[in-house]
Amino acid sequence: MSQHKLKNGKAANPLHKPWTKTDRAAAGKPNRNTATAKPQATKPVKSVQDDEIKIYSANACRVLFQQRPEALVRLYVSEKMAPKFADVMKYLAANKKAYHIVEDAELEKIASSTHHGGIVLLVKRKPVQSIASYLTQKRKKVDCLLALDGIGNAHNLGAIARSCAHFGISGIVMKDPDLLAHGAAARTAEGGVEFVEGLSCDNLPLALQLCKQAGYTLVTTSSHGGVSLYSSQLPAKVVIVFGEEMFGVSQSVAKSADIALQIPGTGKVESLNVSVAASLILGEWYRQQQ
Repeated sequence: MSQHKLKNGKAANPLHKPWTKTDRAAAGKPNRNTATAKPQATKPVKSVQDDEIKIYSANACRVLFQQRPEALVRLYVSEKMAPKFADVMKYLAANKKAYHIVEDAELEKIASSTHHGGIVLLVKRKPVQSIASYLTQKRKKVDCLLALDGIGNAHNLGAIARSCAHFGISGIVMKDPDLLAHGAAARTAEGGVEFVEGLSCDNLPLALQLCKQAGYTLVTTSSHGGVSLYSSQLPAKVVIVFGEEMFGVSQSVAKSADIALQIPGTGKVESLNVSVAASLILGEWYRQQQ
């Protein structure tokens, strides 16, 4: 016998489906945001405003809704994924915002990616603050920041943000923090970008000097020198700098470093992918602070 019962003895539907016509009709409201059981093609996506961005894939969209529901502007979802996001559609309907059930081919056009995972959210961009503002407002005794010198690959950025969220890293210093919210980066981060602050800077060497003046130790990595990560005592307040994979950190940044770390290995490959290196170092810093 079903576990879901109404008081009058009739079986209850455990899943509310706000996208069906019957639910809207029962409430005596027009069925404007819903679709029939068969997905319908939508009108072309309205132009995206400067303060808006498209996020796709189930985990990235779910975490964003949990952390910043007020940021949602519009939802596009496949018929298959719709039941899993019934609560999101109910929220949008209650706040007079639109959602559309569409075919996968339409989602691919909206997301500009085949990796949409059956859902695309149009949302307000996450606010970005400068590193100078962060240092003024945040005076922590234990804090780890990342600084990225020339890294722009979306998948690497997403993987780095995911590791930052896992190890409780406060922020990522870079010239264009909006790159963290790029569709592919947010998808790869699996929602991690919602827990890490993007900290902007116009001049990275100057930003790092501000961090040092605020009591942070500057750490860089090197595949050819430096001390072993696993024999180093990492300070409680650090800024760890990672450079573009081909050339590493710039000379001006490397010269200002307090500690240069090397990740021990067999030497059979020249270096690790930057996102893997970041995860190892962040994990060791997190372990030492426990």
